[in-house]
Amino acid sequence: MTTTAEQLSATTLLRFATAGSVDDGKSTLVGRLLHDSKSILTDQLEAVEQVSLSRGQEAPDLALLTDGLRAEREQGITIDVAYRYFATTRRRFILADTPGHVQYTRNMVTGASTAELAVVLVDARNGVVEQTRRHAAVAALLRVPHVVLAVNKMDLVDYAEPVFAAIAEEFTAYAASLGVPEITAIPISALAGDNVVEPSAHMDWYGGPTVLEHLETVPVSHDLTACHARFPVQYVIRPQTAEHPDYRGYAGQIAAGVFRVGEAVSVLPSGRTTTITGIDALGESVDIAWAPQSVTLRLADDIDVSRGDLIAPAADVPPVTQDIEATVCHVADQPLSVGQRVLLKHTTRTVKAIVKDIPSRLTLDDLSQHPAPGQLVANDIGRVVVRTAEPLALDAYEDSRRTGSFLLIDPADGTTLSAGMAGAAFAAVAEAVAQAVDDDAAWDF
Repeated sequence: MTTTAEQLSATTLLRFATAGSVDDGKSTLVGRLLHDSKSILTDQLEAVEQVSLSRGQEAPDLALLTDGLRAEREQGITIDVAYRYFATTRRRFILADTPGHVQYTRNMVTGASTAELAVVLVDARNGVVEQTRRHAAVAALLRVPHVVLAVNKMDLVDYAEPVFAAIAEEFTAYAASLGVPEITAIPISALAGDNVVEPSAHMDWYGGPTVLEHLETVPVSHDLTACHARFPVQYVIRPQTAEHPDYRGYAGQIAAGVFRVGEAVSVLPSGRTTTITGIDALGESVDIAWAPQSVTLRLADDIDVSRGDLIAPAADVPPVTQDIEATVCHVADQPLSVGQRVLLKHTTRTVKAIVKDIPSRLTLDDLSQHPAPGQLVANDIGRVVVRTAEPLALDAYEDSRRTGSFLLIDPADGTTLSAGMAGAAFAAVAEAVAQAVDDDAAWDF
């Protein structure tokens, strides 16, 4: 007989984030998902019911299941990212409920950075607004492969199909122009529960999946072994004991790909080539290791390897450069300016750098580039050129989310200034995608 633990271990894991403008109902949607999928404990529900009654609300305010900070409960808004873990018989989920206010867009970047799917909510009464476009742009920049447009509060527009259709068409055209590969539109009412877990009885014109059904069935791939093999060195192990007098190993977590004993590898940025003579994992020697395992590699030659170096197959190395062109989401209150000295953190390596140029800032209304803004302020998205004091082995972000991303840090106090994605800003928009926007089936029904 199969146990519940065995069933869950056999299911796949989906990381997803919710986003949307203020009061679009993100926390209510998350609460509805948890409540209707029976993923909350009785005492949690009782606590929410008591708080709701004390406020004069007849029904429990499900948004309180995720809004845990006192300021969030008092103001009825989401301020910080709230992570929730739940599961059904078909899949396990890690959910990041992100804020909707413009000043908290930085939190959305954090929540979506590891997500395979983003749920963007839109109030059916307001349609696509600037913050909706901002969140779509962030999802596209972070290469989130699946985006769900949840048109919420359909009960307040009499469940009108034309309202949903117009919003879905506008958002799909915008997101597709950013290169978002898959967009699914679902009409919902998070407050009433329509099309969240159970199909709505009020929208017989809609024949697509509910939100939970789509979350349970959307294809996701965690196969990092198919990516370019990359191993950032975190720590050099040199015991120099009587038992291990000559042991020298390089410990870290495999960011992507597969490494094998006997494989020729290069150590970057020096470019020295050697061979893997041994791989130690959990105290035992193994012949092969893959992402995201934490292992220790032993090399044939005693070459200079230290924390921050990157080990990669000799036949598949990333480019080494000191001049980085990237798109950044600026997350600090203080601006990022041309000529500013910063620290750049890439995997396990941190180097000094200077912002040489800020060629453009993205205008979200029409996706045009505002040239030479001089600086980026909080929540701006823009192109930067950074010169580092030391060479870095950096992949393009479209090739590797792990080794193509970096942080710009204030050297004075350690504040994170910007989150960067190396290479092209958005995925190239193929003609097929552009054609899909014009097609009647552009939005998934």
